[in-house]
Amino acid sequence: MKKLKDDLFQIIDSAINSVKPDQLIPRKVMLEGSYLLIDTHKINLDRYENIYIVGTGKASASMAHEFEKILESKIADGIISTKYGHSIPCSRIKIIESGHPVLDENGLKAGDEILKLVNEANENDLVICLLSGGGSALLEKLPDEITLSELQSVFKALLKCGANIEEMNIVRRHLSKIKGGKLSEAIYPATCVSLILSDVINDPLEAISGGVTSPDPSTFQDALNVLAKYKIKDQIPDNILEYISMGAQGSILETVKPGNEIFKNVTNIILGNNKEALIHAKEKAETFGYNVLIRSDNIQGEARDIGKLAADIAKKINRENQPISKPACVLIGGETTVKIKGNGKGGRNQELALSALIEMNYSEFDYLIASCGTDGTDGPTDAAGAIASNEIWQRTNELNLLPLQFLDNNDSYTFFEKTGGLIITGPTGTNVMDIIIILVN
Repeated sequence: MKKLKDDLFQIIDSAINSVKPDQLIPRKVMLEGSYLLIDTHKINLDRYENIYIVGTGKASASMAHEFEKILESKIADGIISTKYGHSIPCSRIKIIESGHPVLDENGLKAGDEILKLVNEANENDLVICLLSGGGSALLEKLPDEITLSELQSVFKALLKCGANIEEMNIVRRHLSKIKGGKLSEAIYPATCVSLILSDVINDPLEAISGGVTSPDPSTFQDALNVLAKYKIKDQIPDNILEYISMGAQGSILETVKPGNEIFKNVTNIILGNNKEALIHAKEKAETFGYNVLIRSDNIQGEARDIGKLAADIAKKINRENQPISKPACVLIGGETTVKIKGNGKGGRNQELALSALIEMNYSEFDYLIASCGTDGTDGPTDAAGAIASNEIWQRTNELNLLPLQFLDNNDSYTFFEKTGGLIITGPTGTNVMDIIIILVN
């Protein structure tokens, strides 16, 4: 069991480290003379009078720190909005810490300051946008009709009802004057290059960091449909519901749509994503002698359902050597959701692991099932995720705990705190959704 656990943490570290800006950016970005080389893109910096750097997301401060190393004095000015505790000191770029997952006053301040800065840019300037997971909640400019407390109530309702990140972002984009391509609109006619760490399944540009620099195909009507789907219209402040309804009727200007001329000056580049993290996890697991399968990088659904799926995979490997033979490592990436019915403390990764543990019960073979957020935080807790194993089940019995009661109360953190199953990494400086790791000896 100790070897499995040691292997597990090294696999997790390899995955997360591979998409940290201090490894990812030096691997994919370099300055060669006056040319900035980004993956397959080549940008002649001599064409521009000023270079500005702006951004938002849990990894954006780390990204900015790496860009300062590359561009140094070429940076004229910059502002980044990141989550509390995720800052890295920069000398030329201002870092503003703000609230996540619910917007706060600092997120509004960051929105005002970034819009003011990019509005100064002209056709001879370059604006580099550094975007990563969490950016939607960390940067905002509200319409005059909407207050911060009203917006906060909308997203608390969306978080509680189990809406996925794409659905939440459709609503966010239509209650914003900076999301849905509107930052690109403010940057225009300057050139905009966005470097993006994706925290969304299949990397749709409009859903990452609120799609601040990408076209938005969704509509106000789509936002209304999300509220209707989860039956939370009665929890939405009247004036916000009226604002979205007016937008659906065409009385309020839509987000910036595909085909708009401003996007001729915009280049959006996916710099890293969940798939990249899984590939590095696979390489590390193979060095330990595991047969490795990346089953998916786009898993989604209710956390407890995916926990049952992970347990079924572990049992099938032990019983049939399928879908891969022992010693086995199955890797799954994506992002689950939790429908909150209890009043406990936890997060989607911990809930997934608890569900898997209940499904596994005590097993006659050595296994580990872990689920971990690559940003180091899972829900409103200090844990990144949790581990299910026979060792945890044994402690459950020793402490006379009833795991199903904890699951029904959405209290997975308390359960794993008592049994020693929490994964705690601290803020990682990156965010590419979650990783589920199944090891069978």
